[in-house]
Amino acid sequence: MIGAIVRQKTAISERDIALFEKLFKESHKQAFGLACRMTGNCSEAEDLLQEAYVRAYRFFDRYDRSLPFASWLYRIMTNAYIDSVRKKNRLRMLSFSQSTHEAPAGFDFADPEASPEYALMRNALDDTVQAGLLSLPVEFRLAVLLADVEGLAYEEISEIMQTSIGTVRSRIHRGRQRLREYLVKKNPNKYAEMMS
Repeated sequence: MIGAIVRQKTAISERDIALFEKLFKESHKQAFGLACRMTGNCSEAEDLLQEAYVRAYRFFDRYDRSLPFASWLYRIMTNAYIDSVRKKNRLRMLSFSQSTHEAPAGFDFADPEASPEYALMRNALDDTVQAGLLSLPVEFRLAVLLADVEGLAYEEISEIMQTSIGTVRSRIHRGRQRLREYLVKKNPNKYAEMMS
């Protein structure tokens, strides 16, 4: 992936290329996990992650090297995710079960459950929790994921989400509250005791 990115921009020094590759290798697994939890889909997560790394590489000269690379990358990934959600909401949907003049019926799709990434993410969060996260508004989901899964401080989340610490606290509180309500409603025997 780095090779394709490198070809897009030639005005970067060899030292910066080496640093970017090092940071990429150090952050890739954790960033992929966050992307999977954001999107709820490993295929979309791969696209999101690629877009985030392309943007990070393109604007690598703006990266403040005194700050953690992961926080900067998460801000880029968060913005890319919000952009993709907005774009999806504007797209026209096409049913795959019906034949139209634009597309024939009978598409073949890869089984996402067959990928090792899917198995990894499935074990990381159970289906009910992942569904609960996906039911949250995007801003709440991102705040909860960054705080509770990634373990970032409110200040870091504020920087990533480009909002005030008070807003971050509110989004985390409201996101946790909605997630708790969702989990108790879906499986009261399992979650009611944990949430009290």
